Amino acid sequence: MPSLRKSLFAAVLVSATALSPLAASAETILGALSKAYQNNSQLNSARAGVRVTDEGVAIAKSGWRPTITGSADIDFSRSHFDARSNGPGSNRSISLTTGNFGVQIDQTLFDGFQTRNNVAAAESQVRASVESLRNTEENILFNAASAYMDVIRDRQVAVLTEQNLQFLTEQARAARSRFDVGEGTRTDVAQADAERSSAVAELAAARAQALASAATYRQIVGDEPGRLRAASPLSKLLPSNLDAAIAIASSEHPAILA
Repeated sequence: MPSLRKSLFAAVLVSATALSPLAASAETILGALSKAYQNNSQLNSARAGVRVTDEGVAIAKSGWRPTITGSADIDFSRSHFDARSNGPGSNRSISLTTGNFGVQIDQTLFDGFQTRNNVAAAESQVRASVESLRNTEENILFNAASAYMDVIRDRQVAVLTEQNLQFLTEQARAARSRFDVGEGTRTDVAQADAERSSAVAELAAARAQALASAATYRQIVGDEPGRLRAASPLSKLLPSNLDAAIAIASSEHPAILA
């Protein structure tokens, strides 16, 4: 399972490097996952959080480093005296400036293993944050894949609903034509019109759902859904049975590891 996950992420990253304005017009699911991996704001926020947590290790290790304290003190004084014996205008003054400067270096030799334990705790927090980031990545990529497939499904539903409306419109026209030549009843016409009106409402709902799915896709992937290519089945990548799936999740799922 680790090799499978690594190969999937490798494919996503390769697709990310291959993205360009000259790429094929039809988007693939790997391309959508690549965009989500690069552009999703929640994922970028989680990455920034991991970088912040990394700084905790350096802060904890500061307990092993020396502390340097500097001090400075300057005094300035001026004294005046009257030297009358030397004649008028012979007042004099003496200025005196004194200063003290010092540097003190303190190095802790033993702190009861406090720094060592703080560093171990900070490193554990980093590892937990990395696993939490992997969990966020999995959730974002899963949501991106779901949004991708939802857009394809809802667009197809809207197309089929529109075709159904066209069929019922033709049915209503045929019912009215039969009524005009005396081969149908007003009830037949009313039923055909009612079915057509219901189809109009269903088409509006289907188109609204397709727009909502496209908005969700844009929120997660960070790009408008253009022409989306159908994804290949992934059943061959699944565990062979439920027990195997539970065992893999228990030992590898990042939320549990965190």
